[in-house]
Amino acid sequence: MDQKTRKTAPAKGVGRRKVITGLAAVGGAAMGSRLLPGYVPYIQAQSSEPIKIGFQVHRTGIGAAYGNWYDRTTTAAAKVINDAGGINGRPLEIITEDDGTDPKRGAEVVEKFATLHKADIVYGTLFSNVVIGSAPRAGELKIPYFVVSEGHHVASGGLNRYTLQPGITDVKSQVAAMAPWVAANLGKKVTMIFPDFAFGHDHRDFFTEAMAGQGGEVIETIAVPPTESAFFRYFPKIPRETEVLYHVMVGPAVLTFVKEMGEFYGDTRPEIFGFIDSLEAVDLNSPGLEFLDGTYFWEGHRRYAGDNPTAFELNYREKVGVDMNGASVDNARDVATYSHMFGCWETLHIIKAGMEAAGYQGPADRAKLIEAVEAMTDIPESEAHPQGAKVFNGKTHQTFGHQNITKVANRRLDLVHRTSIEDGLYPDEVDYTTQPL
Repeated sequence: MDQKTRKTAPAKGVGRRKVITGLAAVGGAAMGSRLLPGYVPYIQAQSSEPIKIGFQVHRTGIGAAYGNWYDRTTTAAAKVINDAGGINGRPLEIITEDDGTDPKRGAEVVEKFATLHKADIVYGTLFSNVVIGSAPRAGELKIPYFVVSEGHHVASGGLNRYTLQPGITDVKSQVAAMAPWVAANLGKKVTMIFPDFAFGHDHRDFFTEAMAGQGGEVIETIAVPPTESAFFRYFPKIPRETEVLYHVMVGPAVLTFVKEMGEFYGDTRPEIFGFIDSLEAVDLNSPGLEFLDGTYFWEGHRRYAGDNPTAFELNYREKVGVDMNGASVDNARDVATYSHMFGCWETLHIIKAGMEAAGYQGPADRAKLIEAVEAMTDIPESEAHPQGAKVFNGKTHQTFGHQNITKVANRRLDLVHRTSIEDGLYPDEVDYTTQPL
Protein backbone atom coordinates (compact mmCIF):
# COMPACT_ATOMS: atom_id res chain seq x y z
CA MET A 1 0.00 0.00 0.00
CA ASP A 2 1.22 3.48 -0.72
CA GLN A 3 2.75 5.13 2.36
CA LYS A 4 0.64 8.27 1.86
CA THR A 5 -2.65 6.39 2.36
CA ARG A 6 -1.61 3.69 4.83
CA LYS A 7 -3.10 3.62 8.31
CA THR A 8 -1.39 1.20 10.67
CA ALA A 9 -3.70 -0.52 13.13
CA PRO A 10 -2.48 -0.77 16.71
CA ALA A 11 -1.02 -4.14 17.62
CA LYS A 12 -3.13 -6.44 19.75
CA GLY A 13 -3.13 -5.20 23.33
CA VAL A 14 -1.27 -1.99 22.43
CA GLY A 15 -3.27 1.25 22.40
CA ARG A 16 -2.23 3.79 19.75
CA ARG A 17 -2.87 6.65 22.17
CA LYS A 18 -0.50 5.03 24.67
CA VAL A 19 2.18 4.65 22.00
CA ILE A 20 1.97 8.26 20.81
CA THR A 21 1.91 9.59 24.37
CA GLY A 22 5.05 7.63 25.11
CA LEU A 23 6.79 9.11 22.09
CA ALA A 24 6.44 12.61 23.49
CA ALA A 25 8.10 11.65 26.77
CA VAL A 26 11.71 12.49 27.57
CA GLY A 27 14.04 9.69 28.71
CA GLY A 28 17.82 8.45 29.19
CA ALA A 29 20.09 5.26 29.88
CA ALA A 30 23.53 3.99 31.03
CA MET A 31 27.02 3.50 29.77
CA GLY A 32 29.37 0.53 29.49
CA SER A 33 27.50 -2.03 31.65
CA ARG A 34 27.06 0.38 34.59
CA LEU A 35 24.19 2.59 35.63
CA LEU A 36 24.50 6.28 34.96
CA PRO A 37 24.03 8.67 37.89
CA GLY A 38 20.65 10.21 38.39
CA TYR A 39 18.48 7.10 38.13
CA VAL A 40 15.28 7.61 40.15
CA PRO A 41 13.90 4.35 41.62
CA TYR A 42 10.28 3.47 40.84
CA ILE A 43 8.79 1.49 43.74
CA GLN A 44 5.89 0.13 41.67
CA ALA A 45 8.17 -1.60 39.15
CA GLN A 46 7.55 -5.34 38.81
CA SER A 47 11.30 -5.86 38.68
CA SER A 48 14.21 -3.82 39.94
CA GLU A 49 16.57 -5.44 37.46
CA PRO A 50 17.90 -3.09 34.78
CA ILE A 51 16.79 -3.27 31.18
CA LYS A 52 19.90 -4.25 29.27
CA ILE A 53 20.56 -2.49 25.97
CA GLY A 54 23.30 -4.11 23.88
CA PHE A 55 25.01 -1.16 22.18
CA GLN A 56 26.77 -2.35 19.00
CA VAL A 57 29.18 0.50 18.32
CA HIS A 58 31.89 1.17 15.72
CA ARG A 59 34.67 2.03 18.16
CA THR A 60 37.33 1.00 15.64
CA GLY A 61 37.51 0.57 11.87
CA ILE A 62 36.33 3.05 9.25
CA GLY A 63 33.27 3.98 11.30
CA ALA A 64 35.19 5.05 14.42
CA ALA A 65 34.46 8.79 14.09
CA TYR A 66 30.76 8.00 14.04
CA GLY A 67 31.13 5.49 16.86
CA ASN A 68 32.66 8.12 19.11
CA TRP A 69 29.64 10.42 18.76
CA TYR A 70 27.08 7.61 18.72
CA ASP A 71 28.59 6.60 22.07
CA ARG A 72 28.42 10.14 23.42
CA THR A 73 24.82 10.64 22.25
CA THR A 74 23.71 7.29 23.65
CA THR A 75 25.23 8.14 27.03
CA ALA A 76 23.38 11.48 27.09
CA ALA A 77 20.03 10.00 26.04
CA ALA A 78 20.41 7.17 28.53
CA LYS A 79 21.03 9.59 31.38
CA VAL A 80 17.94 11.60 30.47
CA ILE A 81 15.81 8.44 30.51
CA ASN A 82 17.24 7.24 33.82
CA ASP A 83 16.88 10.67 35.42
CA ALA A 84 13.17 10.52 34.52
CA GLY A 85 12.69 7.11 36.16
CA GLY A 86 13.93 4.69 33.53
CA ILE A 87 11.59 2.49 31.52
CA ASN A 88 8.60 0.96 33.30
CA GLY A 89 10.28 1.99 36.54
CA ARG A 90 13.50 0.15 35.70
CA PRO A 91 16.90 1.67 34.96
CA LEU A 92 18.69 1.21 31.66
CA GLU A 93 22.04 -0.49 31.54
CA ILE A 94 24.02 0.11 28.34
CA ILE A 95 26.40 -2.76 27.54
CA THR A 96 28.89 -1.79 24.87
CA GLU A 97 30.67 -4.01 22.36
CA ASP A 98 32.91 -2.84 19.50
CA ASP A 99 32.15 -4.47 16.15
CA GLY A 100 35.20 -2.94 14.42
CA THR A 101 32.87 -1.75 11.61
CA ASP A 102 33.14 -5.32 10.34
CA PRO A 103 30.14 -7.39 9.15
CA LYS A 104 31.42 -10.75 10.41
CA ARG A 105 32.36 -9.33 13.77
CA GLY A 106 28.99 -7.59 13.90
CA ALA A 107 27.15 -10.91 13.80
CA GLU A 108 29.42 -12.20 16.55
CA VAL A 109 28.64 -9.15 18.69
CA VAL A 110 24.89 -9.74 18.30
CA GLU A 111 25.39 -13.34 19.45
CA LYS A 112 27.44 -12.15 22.41
CA PHE A 113 24.74 -9.72 23.50
CA ALA A 114 22.06 -12.39 23.31
CA THR A 115 23.90 -15.30 24.92
CA LEU A 116 26.61 -13.84 27.18
CA HIS A 117 25.22 -10.48 28.28
CA LYS A 118 21.55 -11.57 28.22
CA ALA A 119 20.63 -8.22 26.70
CA ASP A 120 16.97 -7.37 26.16
CA ILE A 121 17.64 -5.82 22.74
CA VAL A 122 20.53 -4.79 20.45
CA TYR A 123 20.84 -1.22 19.23
CA GLY A 124 23.02 1.34 17.50
CA THR A 125 24.57 -0.06 14.31
CA LEU A 126 25.37 2.48 11.56
CA PHE A 127 27.33 1.11 8.58
CA SER A 128 25.02 -0.73 6.20
CA ASN A 129 27.41 -3.61 5.50
CA VAL A 130 27.56 -4.32 9.24
CA VAL A 131 23.76 -4.12 9.56
CA ILE A 132 23.35 -6.55 6.66
CA GLY A 133 25.93 -8.90 8.20
CA SER A 134 24.38 -8.75 11.69
CA ALA A 135 20.60 -8.66 11.17
CA PRO A 136 20.17 -12.31 10.11
CA ARG A 137 21.68 -13.47 13.40
CA ALA A 138 19.37 -11.14 15.36
CA GLY A 139 16.42 -12.67 13.53
CA GLU A 140 17.59 -16.22 14.29
CA LEU A 141 18.05 -15.34 17.97
CA LYS A 142 14.72 -13.45 18.03
CA ILE A 143 16.30 -10.43 19.68
CA PRO A 144 15.01 -7.00 18.60
CA TYR A 145 17.66 -5.17 16.55
CA PHE A 146 17.21 -1.38 16.42
CA VAL A 147 19.63 0.01 13.86
CA VAL A 148 20.65 3.64 13.42
CA SER A 149 21.76 3.33 9.83
CA GLU A 150 20.50 4.96 6.61
CA GLY A 151 20.60 2.15 4.08
CA HIS A 152 17.46 0.94 2.36
CA HIS A 153 18.16 -2.61 3.54
CA VAL A 154 15.44 -2.51 6.21
CA ALA A 155 12.59 -0.97 4.18
CA SER A 156 13.45 -3.04 1.09
CA GLY A 157 12.36 -6.21 2.88
CA GLY A 158 15.86 -7.65 2.74
CA LEU A 159 16.13 -8.29 6.50
CA ASN A 160 13.59 -9.59 9.03
CA ARG A 161 10.83 -8.62 11.43
CA TYR A 162 13.24 -8.30 14.34
CA THR A 163 15.19 -5.51 12.61
CA LEU A 164 13.82 -1.95 12.78
CA GLN A 165 15.03 1.53 11.78
CA PRO A 166 12.61 3.90 13.55
CA GLY A 167 14.85 6.85 14.45
CA ILE A 168 16.49 7.91 11.17
CA THR A 169 15.47 8.13 7.51
CA ASP A 170 16.90 5.97 4.74
CA VAL A 171 18.81 6.96 1.59
CA LYS A 172 15.91 6.23 -0.76
CA SER A 173 13.72 8.71 1.10
CA GLN A 174 16.50 11.28 1.39
CA VAL A 175 17.36 11.39 -2.30
CA ALA A 176 13.73 11.27 -3.42
CA ALA A 177 13.08 14.38 -1.33
CA MET A 178 16.08 16.31 -2.65
CA ALA A 179 16.31 15.35 -6.33
CA PRO A 180 13.63 17.87 -7.41
CA TRP A 181 15.58 20.74 -5.82
CA VAL A 182 18.89 19.59 -7.32
CA ALA A 183 17.40 19.27 -10.81
CA ALA A 184 15.65 22.63 -10.62
CA ASN A 185 18.53 24.63 -9.13
CA LEU A 186 21.86 22.99 -9.99
CA GLY A 187 21.56 20.97 -13.20
CA LYS A 188 20.39 17.73 -14.76
CA LYS A 189 23.59 16.02 -15.96
CA VAL A 190 25.08 14.38 -12.88
CA THR A 191 28.25 12.45 -12.09
CA MET A 192 28.20 10.51 -8.83
CA ILE A 193 31.16 9.54 -6.60
CA PHE A 194 30.23 7.12 -3.82
CA PRO A 195 31.68 4.38 -1.56
CA ASP A 196 31.64 0.91 -3.07
CA PHE A 197 29.40 -0.93 -0.60
CA ALA A 198 25.67 -1.16 0.14
CA PHE A 199 25.24 2.41 1.40
CA GLY A 200 26.92 3.86 -1.69
CA HIS A 201 25.00 1.54 -3.98
CA ASP A 202 21.76 2.86 -2.48
CA HIS A 203 22.85 6.38 -3.42
CA ARG A 204 23.74 5.29 -6.95
CA ASP A 205 20.53 3.40 -7.57
CA PHE A 206 17.98 5.66 -5.94
CA PHE A 207 19.41 9.03 -6.96
CA THR A 208 19.69 7.80 -10.55
CA GLU A 209 16.02 6.82 -10.40
CA ALA A 210 15.00 10.07 -8.71
CA MET A 211 16.83 12.26 -11.23
CA ALA A 212 15.27 10.39 -14.14
CA GLY A 213 11.90 11.30 -12.64
CA GLN A 214 12.94 14.96 -12.86
CA GLY A 215 14.06 14.73 -16.47
CA GLY A 216 17.70 14.47 -15.41
CA GLU A 217 20.40 11.88 -16.03
CA VAL A 218 23.30 10.37 -14.13
CA ILE A 219 25.93 10.28 -16.87
CA GLU A 220 28.71 8.63 -14.87
CA THR A 221 29.04 6.67 -11.61
CA ILE A 222 32.40 6.33 -9.86
CA ALA A 223 32.64 3.77 -7.05
CA VAL A 224 35.49 4.18 -4.55
CA PRO A 225 36.58 1.52 -2.01
CA PRO A 226 35.52 2.75 1.46
CA THR A 227 39.05 2.14 2.76
CA GLU A 228 40.66 4.31 0.04
CA SER A 229 43.12 6.93 1.30
CA ALA A 230 43.97 8.79 -1.95
CA PHE A 231 41.40 9.96 -4.48
CA PHE A 232 43.07 12.12 -7.12
CA ARG A 233 43.11 9.30 -9.68
CA TYR A 234 39.31 9.10 -9.67
CA PHE A 235 38.57 12.70 -10.64
CA PRO A 236 39.75 12.52 -14.30
CA LYS A 237 36.89 10.03 -14.84
CA ILE A 238 34.36 12.85 -14.40
CA PRO A 239 32.94 13.76 -17.85
CA ARG A 240 33.43 17.36 -18.99
CA GLU A 241 29.72 17.79 -19.65
CA THR A 242 28.92 17.16 -15.97
CA GLU A 243 26.68 19.90 -14.59
CA VAL A 244 26.45 18.55 -11.04
CA LEU A 245 29.06 16.52 -9.18
CA TYR A 246 27.28 14.48 -6.48
CA HIS A 247 29.60 13.12 -3.82
CA VAL A 248 29.18 11.03 -0.70
CA MET A 249 32.23 9.58 1.02
CA VAL A 250 32.81 7.84 4.34
CA GLY A 251 35.72 6.80 6.53
CA PRO A 252 38.84 8.38 8.03
CA ALA A 253 40.06 9.87 4.72
CA VAL A 254 37.07 12.13 4.02
CA LEU A 255 39.11 15.31 4.56
CA THR A 256 41.66 14.08 2.02
CA PHE A 257 38.85 13.36 -0.45
CA VAL A 258 37.41 16.85 -0.25
CA LYS A 259 40.82 18.56 -0.38
CA GLU A 260 41.89 16.58 -3.44
CA MET A 261 38.60 17.36 -5.16
CA GLY A 262 39.36 21.06 -4.66
CA GLU A 263 42.90 20.69 -5.95
CA PHE A 264 41.64 18.94 -9.05
CA TYR A 265 39.08 21.58 -9.97
CA GLY A 266 40.72 24.79 -8.82
CA ASP A 267 38.58 27.80 -9.78
CA THR A 268 36.56 26.01 -12.46
CA ARG A 269 34.12 23.38 -11.35
CA PRO A 270 30.58 22.19 -11.95
CA GLU A 271 27.95 22.71 -9.30
CA ILE A 272 28.74 20.44 -6.38
CA PHE A 273 26.16 18.72 -4.22
CA GLY A 274 27.43 16.48 -1.47
CA PHE A 275 26.14 14.45 1.42
CA ILE A 276 27.59 15.76 4.67
CA ASP A 277 29.02 12.26 5.20
CA SER A 278 31.95 13.56 3.14
CA LEU A 279 32.61 16.12 5.89
CA GLU A 280 31.22 14.49 9.04
CA ALA A 281 33.53 15.15 11.99
CA VAL A 282 35.55 17.56 9.78
CA ASP A 283 36.00 21.24 10.69
CA LEU A 284 34.96 23.48 7.77
CA ASN A 285 37.82 25.80 8.77
CA SER A 286 40.38 23.12 7.92
CA PRO A 287 43.02 24.33 5.44
CA GLY A 288 42.26 23.34 1.86
CA LEU A 289 38.47 23.56 2.12
CA GLU A 290 38.16 27.13 0.84
CA PHE A 291 36.88 25.92 -2.54
CA LEU A 292 33.73 24.51 -0.89
CA ASP A 293 32.31 28.02 -0.62
CA GLY A 294 29.16 28.08 -2.73
CA THR A 295 28.69 24.29 -2.81
CA TYR A 296 25.73 22.45 -1.31
CA PHE A 297 25.20 19.62 1.16
CA TRP A 298 22.48 17.33 2.41
CA GLU A 299 22.20 17.33 6.18
CA GLY A 300 19.88 15.13 8.18
CA HIS A 301 20.29 17.31 11.27
CA ARG A 302 21.87 20.72 10.74
CA ARG A 303 25.37 21.09 12.18
CA TYR A 304 25.00 24.86 12.64
CA ALA A 305 22.03 25.72 14.83
CA GLY A 306 21.05 28.79 12.79
CA ASP A 307 19.21 31.86 14.03
CA ASN A 308 16.07 30.29 15.45
CA PRO A 309 16.74 26.87 16.97
CA THR A 310 13.81 25.29 18.80
CA ALA A 311 13.82 24.75 22.53
CA PHE A 312 14.01 21.01 21.77
CA GLU A 313 17.13 21.55 19.68
CA LEU A 314 18.80 23.68 22.35
CA ASN A 315 18.05 21.08 25.01
CA TYR A 316 19.50 18.32 22.83
CA ARG A 317 22.72 20.25 22.18
CA GLU A 318 23.12 20.99 25.86
CA LYS A 319 22.57 17.39 26.94
CA VAL A 320 24.95 15.95 24.33
CA GLY A 321 27.55 18.69 24.86
CA VAL A 322 27.55 20.26 21.39
CA ASP A 323 27.88 23.99 20.72
CA MET A 324 25.94 26.10 18.21
CA ASN A 325 28.54 25.29 15.52
CA GLY A 326 28.18 21.53 15.90
CA ALA A 327 31.40 20.91 17.83
CA SER A 328 32.11 19.66 21.33
CA VAL A 329 31.67 22.33 23.99
CA ASP A 330 34.99 21.10 25.39
CA ASN A 331 36.94 21.30 22.14
CA ALA A 332 35.91 23.35 19.10
CA ARG A 333 38.08 21.14 16.87
CA ASP A 334 36.14 18.04 17.89
CA VAL A 335 33.32 18.25 15.34
CA ALA A 336 30.28 16.06 15.84
CA THR A 337 28.79 13.61 13.35
CA TYR A 338 25.69 15.72 13.80
CA SER A 339 23.65 14.58 10.80
CA HIS A 340 23.55 11.01 12.04
CA MET A 341 23.99 10.81 15.80
CA PHE A 342 20.56 12.26 16.60
CA GLY A 343 19.26 8.88 15.44
CA CYS A 344 20.70 7.33 18.61
CA TRP A 345 18.90 9.83 20.84
CA GLU A 346 15.61 9.38 19.00
CA THR A 347 15.84 5.59 18.70
CA LEU A 348 16.42 5.14 22.44
CA HIS A 349 13.33 7.23 23.11
CA ILE A 350 11.33 5.11 20.67
CA ILE A 351 12.54 1.99 22.47
CA LYS A 352 11.37 3.57 25.72
CA ALA A 353 7.95 4.40 24.27
CA GLY A 354 7.60 0.93 22.76
CA MET A 355 8.54 -0.86 25.98
CA GLU A 356 6.12 1.24 27.99
CA ALA A 357 3.29 0.65 25.51
CA ALA A 358 4.02 -3.09 25.58
CA GLY A 359 4.38 -3.28 29.37
CA TYR A 360 7.79 -4.80 28.70
CA GLN A 361 9.26 -6.77 31.61
CA GLY A 362 11.81 -9.05 30.00
CA PRO A 363 12.86 -11.16 26.98
CA ALA A 364 9.52 -12.99 27.04
CA ASP A 365 7.95 -9.68 25.95
CA ARG A 366 10.19 -9.10 22.93
CA ALA A 367 7.40 -9.91 20.48
CA LYS A 368 5.12 -7.45 22.27
CA LEU A 369 7.81 -4.79 21.94
CA ILE A 370 8.08 -5.36 18.17
CA GLU A 371 4.29 -5.10 17.84
CA ALA A 372 4.18 -1.94 19.95
CA VAL A 373 6.75 -0.19 17.77
CA GLU A 374 4.98 -1.39 14.62
CA ALA A 375 1.83 0.32 15.95
CA MET A 376 3.53 3.73 15.98
CA THR A 377 2.63 6.22 13.26
CA ASP A 378 2.91 9.96 13.90
CA ILE A 379 5.98 11.00 15.89
CA PRO A 380 5.76 14.63 17.05
CA GLU A 381 8.73 16.96 17.33
CA SER A 382 9.69 17.04 21.00
CA GLU A 383 12.62 16.78 23.38
CA ALA A 384 12.68 13.10 22.46
CA HIS A 385 12.69 14.00 18.74
CA PRO A 386 14.62 17.26 18.29
CA GLN A 387 15.44 16.69 14.60
CA GLY A 388 11.77 17.14 13.75
CA ALA A 389 8.45 15.37 13.37
CA LYS A 390 8.39 11.98 11.67
CA VAL A 391 6.04 9.31 10.40
CA PHE A 392 6.84 5.67 11.14
CA ASN A 393 5.71 2.90 8.79
CA GLY A 394 5.11 -0.21 10.88
CA LYS A 395 4.92 -2.43 7.81
CA THR A 396 8.37 -1.52 6.47
CA HIS A 397 9.99 -0.75 9.87
CA GLN A 398 11.23 2.57 8.46
CA THR A 399 10.73 6.17 9.56
CA PHE A 400 10.24 9.20 7.27
CA GLY A 401 11.17 12.77 8.16
CA HIS A 402 12.49 16.12 6.99
CA GLN A 403 15.75 16.65 5.05
CA ASN A 404 17.90 19.79 4.88
CA ILE A 405 19.87 21.31 1.99
CA THR A 406 22.53 23.75 3.15
CA LYS A 407 25.03 25.97 1.33
CA VAL A 408 28.60 26.63 2.36
CA ALA A 409 29.13 30.35 2.96
CA ASN A 410 31.95 31.89 5.00
CA ARG A 411 32.96 28.46 6.29
CA ARG A 412 29.46 27.76 7.63
CA LEU A 413 26.47 25.77 6.44
CA ASP A 414 23.37 27.91 5.89
CA LEU A 415 19.93 26.40 5.30
CA VAL A 416 18.52 26.98 1.80
CA HIS A 417 15.78 24.32 1.68
CA ARG A 418 13.98 21.97 4.08
CA THR A 419 11.88 19.21 2.59
CA SER A 420 8.50 18.03 3.83
CA ILE A 421 7.90 14.52 5.14
CA GLU A 422 5.69 13.87 2.12
CA ASP A 423 8.59 14.65 -0.26
CA GLY A 424 10.39 11.51 0.88
CA LEU A 425 7.55 8.98 0.93
CA TYR A 426 7.58 5.99 -1.40
CA PRO A 427 5.38 2.89 -1.86
CA ASP A 428 5.83 0.00 0.55
CA GLU A 429 8.11 -2.81 -0.61
CA VAL A 430 7.46 -5.22 2.27
CA ASP A 431 5.03 -5.91 5.10
CA TYR A 432 7.06 -7.27 7.99
CA THR A 433 3.91 -7.56 10.11
CA THR A 434 2.93 -10.61 8.09
CA GLN A 435 6.07 -12.46 9.17
CA PRO A 436 5.95 -14.66 12.30
CA LEU A 437 7.56 -13.52 15.53
